[in-house]
Amino acid sequence: MNIGELSRLTGLPVKTIRYYSDVGLVPESSRTASGYRRYDHGALVRLEFVRTLRELGLDLATIRQVLDRGASLREVAAAHAAALGTQIRVLKLRRAALRAAAGRDTSPGDLERLARIAQASTDERQRIVDEFFESIFLGIADSPDARKFTAGMRSVSADLPDEPTDEQVDAWIELAEMLRAEDFRARLREMGRRSFAPDAERIIPTDMSDIKWFVDIIAEAQDGGRRAPGEVVDEVMARWAEGAGRPDGQQLRREVVDALELANEPRAERYWQLMAIINGWPPIPSTMHRWSWFLSALKATLDR
Repeated sequence: MNIGELSRLTGLPVKTIRYYSDVGLVPESSRTASGYRRYDHGALVRLEFVRTLRELGLDLATIRQVLDRGASLREVAAAHAAALGTQIRVLKLRRAALRAAAGRDTSPGDLERLARIAQASTDERQRIVDEFFESIFLGIADSPDARKFTAGMRSVSADLPDEPTDEQVDAWIELAEMLRAEDFRARLREMGRRSFAPDAERIIPTDMSDIKWFVDIIAEAQDGGRRAPGEVVDEVMARWAEGAGRPDGQQLRREVVDALELANEPRAERYWQLMAIINGWPPIPSTMHRWSWFLSALKATLDR
């Protein structure tokens, strides 16, 4: 067949086929007396193969290695797939940074920072989290309880998988931006100081079984609406007082109100929700609305 017929069969431009012939990728089988190229069925098969490899992104030098049997297609495909995986990951991270920028008023400097955050390596991500911890744990007493608490916080890292989902990348950008907020850091520092300072009398329970029990009781009352809020407050505060080793009364309730108002920080809960997304854990449901309901009900029981 002549080059025009080969072009019609493959859909490739004559100019492209001629170039592939000139560089030796798809040599013609012969030429006519007038110098026109002639191609056989083998050239057609070879041309289709070259087109497929080009569509997959392989460069001409690599294709030549495959065609000349200098490298096996299996090896080349594996290496190229790995390279494409890296490119795809980088593109996902860049897209996430642009999505974050599109959702706010962003300056060029902000966009550059978001891009750096999105494309941070594992070590860089951990440094951002570690620096945050150094900031909020500054001045917390070196007690066994404090060490246990800080070790538990530090044990959770922002480990994006090699092929993160869009949701995971978005979660990482949101988390990194949140960790930069100085008002959030100051709030957590104060919560830590009240819990672990040498003269601190801990009010907020740390036993997860107690916390779950409180949330379940509050949720039942909030959603069911069959019990008076004051009755629920009395039941919760009875167990709260027992855990604190103090009698239930106006003084304890005022201290609990003060502690809950400080701890009523949505970003503290959001931190764990974002970590769950990043690390592929089951979703962490929100309980902030439960504690807000209880806080209002508790305030209503205080002496005016």
